[in-house]
Amino acid sequence: MIQDYKDLAEYILENYRKKVVEVGVGSLPQVALLLKDVMDVVVTDVSEQEHEGVRFCRDDIFSPDMSIYKGASLIYSIRPPIDIQEAIARVAKEVGADLIIRPFGNEKADLGCVYNNCKLLNYKKARFYLYRTVT
Repeated sequence: MIQDYKDLAEYILENYRKKVVEVGVGSLPQVALLLKDVMDVVVTDVSEQEHEGVRFCRDDIFSPDMSIYKGASLIYSIRPPIDIQEAIARVAKEVGADLIIRPFGNEKADLGCVYNNCKLLNYKKARFYLYRTVT
């Protein structure tokens, strides 16, 4: 479990109203579980997952089913491996969604090749990279 999941969920709830999609939920559904009763949340992973009350879609971010992500205002991923971050960013940009990458430890999410507008945010105990769509 990540220690700052409540703060990350609070940030999402304060800044987004439409559908949000978590990529690579794995065994860390805590943020989605806090969001599910307030907003439309979809979680994805390459492996079958079951988290009570959360809509799951099996998907490979390298060959994504774009219908899962369509209409999302935010796509986020918690501790994604560096090698999939660019693929997540490309999907988010294609559907016009903001992107949050909550890295593992002190990793740097460097997605300038996809997004021009990035900042590191410290929201309470949560630390994450926010990539905004440019409109």
